[in-house]
Amino acid sequence: MIEDGLDLSDNAALAAFISGAHPVDAAALLDSLEPEQARDLLLAEPLGHQTEIFGYLRGETQEALAHVIERARLVEIVSEMNADDRADLYNRLTEEQRDALMPGLARAEREDIRRLAAHEEGTAGAIMTSDYAVLAPDLTAREAIESLRREAPDKETIYRAYVLDAERKLLGSVRLQALILAAPETRVDALMERGALSVRMEESQEEVARKIARYDVLAIPVINESGELVGIVTHDDAMDVAQAEATEDFHKFAAHGAMVESVRDAPIRTLYQKRIYWLVMLVFANIFSGAGIAYFEDTIAAYVALVFFLPLLIDSGGNAGSQAATLMVRALATGEVVIRDWSRMLGRELLVAILLGLTMALAVTPLGYLRGDHLIAIVVALTMVLVVITGSLIGMSLPFLLHRLKLDPATASAPLITSIADATGVIVYFSIATAILIR
Repeated sequence: MIEDGLDLSDNAALAAFISGAHPVDAAALLDSLEPEQARDLLLAEPLGHQTEIFGYLRGETQEALAHVIERARLVEIVSEMNADDRADLYNRLTEEQRDALMPGLARAEREDIRRLAAHEEGTAGAIMTSDYAVLAPDLTAREAIESLRREAPDKETIYRAYVLDAERKLLGSVRLQALILAAPETRVDALMERGALSVRMEESQEEVARKIARYDVLAIPVINESGELVGIVTHDDAMDVAQAEATEDFHKFAAHGAMVESVRDAPIRTLYQKRIYWLVMLVFANIFSGAGIAYFEDTIAAYVALVFFLPLLIDSGGNAGSQAATLMVRALATGEVVIRDWSRMLGRELLVAILLGLTMALAVTPLGYLRGDHLIAIVVALTMVLVVITGSLIGMSLPFLLHRLKLDPATASAPLITSIADATGVIVYFSIATAILIR
């Protein structure tokens, strides 16, 4: 942690660190402080550095600082922020804070914030910025470079400019490198890449992030239903989306509700509420395992040695299922696998599961002899093969099923799959034992 080597009560040392640190590191330090202390340290910096640091702060820290920074100073910081960061902050503020902040901003900034903040959460429109460079197709390379030089201070990126017609329809894009290397009188429309990659405002953030990663671009333009350019999504915002989506999937896969705040700062009540629902549900799901054991009481009473292998066998099925589900959830999330691949993946998983089951059966067969006899060893070996196959197929298929039902595949959580595999394993184990041992 950044703050581990610093005395958090020594404001002079903290101020010296913040002045010389990268804004990301400075923000990480301020995130760990109380709002009043963070405010004093932040406002001691030059305005440009303040704005950079503020943009890297966690959302809850920004919100807390907005409560303790006087209105005039907050207006200065917000005015210098990137357009998309301003809109994100606006969405986190209370109505009272918005009413206090907005009159201090320029009219163009107010309109831009309201327009960006109006888009539905989770869409491309919600994470796009209006800070992009545009060029007319009839400009020469020399004129285009001069235009970009004037626009650069207010734009997030000028490495790729977007070429628009008179109606703001997106015609294509042109790289700064192409403009610099071209003859000065070459027209932009001769240098631009036509049919530029773009996304619609209503497309999901996850799909936008996938496209940016797939095509390896610094930014992707966002268009409306008329083909007009309305913003761009930059790669750093796409990375934030990808990280948030991965974190949410991990939480769901652990049968944990999605967190909207950091685990470190979340109150006990929130941590409890996010976990208790699934845990209670899984308690009742595990009743099926108990019912299976109760049904085979006579078999268990006759061969007590079977109990020794019960945890080993059902855990193996759950573990195999969790492995398969993890692979499929991630493959579906990245687009590596789609619904129509299910039958092909099922065949491959069946073959892998058979190989895994046979290998694990060989490993546990000697234990069957040691704890029982050759019949116990046969029961244990057969069960191991079947529970691994069953768990693997359940783990692989459940994410596909949820995806087909328009549900999040990450809901195929490891504890849920383990509970299903446990109940199935109990029935398979004692059914085989009854068939072989009870005559």
